[in-house]
Amino acid sequence: MRLIERYIMFEVSRLVAIIVGFLIFIFAIYSAQRYLTDAANGTLALTAVLAIVFYKVIIALEMLLPVGLYVSVGIALGQLHAESEITALLAAGSSPLRLYKTVMYFAIPLGILVTLLSMFGRPWAYMQIYRLEQQSQSELDISHLRARKFNVNDHGHMILAATISPDTGHLTDMLIYTPSENTSSLFRAHCGDITNPSPLTPSVALHSGTSYRLDHHNGQGDNGQIFQRLNIQLKPLMQNPITRRKASSMTALRTSTDPGDTAELQWRISRGINALLMALLAVSVSRVKPRQGRFSTLIPLSLLFTCIFYGGNVCRTLVANGALPVIPGVWLVQILMLFGVGMLIVRDTSGRVLFR
Repeated sequence: MRLIERYIMFEVSRLVAIIVGFLIFIFAIYSAQRYLTDAANGTLALTAVLAIVFYKVIIALEMLLPVGLYVSVGIALGQLHAESEITALLAAGSSPLRLYKTVMYFAIPLGILVTLLSMFGRPWAYMQIYRLEQQSQSELDISHLRARKFNVNDHGHMILAATISPDTGHLTDMLIYTPSENTSSLFRAHCGDITNPSPLTPSVALHSGTSYRLDHHNGQGDNGQIFQRLNIQLKPLMQNPITRRKASSMTALRTSTDPGDTAELQWRISRGINALLMALLAVSVSRVKPRQGRFSTLIPLSLLFTCIFYGGNVCRTLVANGALPVIPGVWLVQILMLFGVGMLIVRDTSGRVLFR
């Protein structure tokens, strides 16, 4: 590898480390703030927040690494164009393909890493997050509940208790509210004991209280009863279908006939190729006139990235809804990007004017 290749590689890798590190920091702070709010509201165990933020960062790397590479290539080569170094390099007889070749030295290994993250790391992280949220947000996992506070989870289930003993699972002066589509149930008890804290089959034994059943329609189904002991089993937390799909293994997606699973499979496989093509597109978008400034490429880079990002999401949604055929499916964006890269390479090697 000659001097110019080493120089470009060094600048790109340095910028990738800085940009991706900054993006990870911002994303981790945002995620932590969101989940700490849930922990403060009593809907998530505080001990699970750090682990969830870590898994969220792993998921985000699928996007952050390609974005970091894309912006880094644009800025690094933009600086070389602004300082007329690329002009001098081409004037010395070097081929424009040398820039593309140099970028590929870095983009191909990173693209492989992104593919592995998308195919295996991302679904694993989603599964771990779902497991932690399911354990923490179970109505009867009292490790995160707070006394004298309305503890409400994402399903609208609410528990209020004067005192809570995490060691024994005993609650006093408690109120439980469980909504459903047609009715809501309200349980008021002097005390209660957790008999099964499992997220799949949560149940509790209530002592000395009153239960109410409220009809959402005409109210004729309303009733109440006084009890000395009442065993109730609450509905388990159900996994969101989108979350389930994102947490599915590659094998499960390949064997599925659901269009949504097919879209997810194509999305995972295409991420590494998408990262490589974005980096190659940035080689051409990075062109600026001498003394124009290294950051003047950010606007065209941002516009192109917006088109790629939303185009990919639209194609994935269309495939999942059956509105776009499986072939080309999600690959439509990558096909257009490959065509664009080919046209730019032809232009760069055809002897046309460098700056327009």
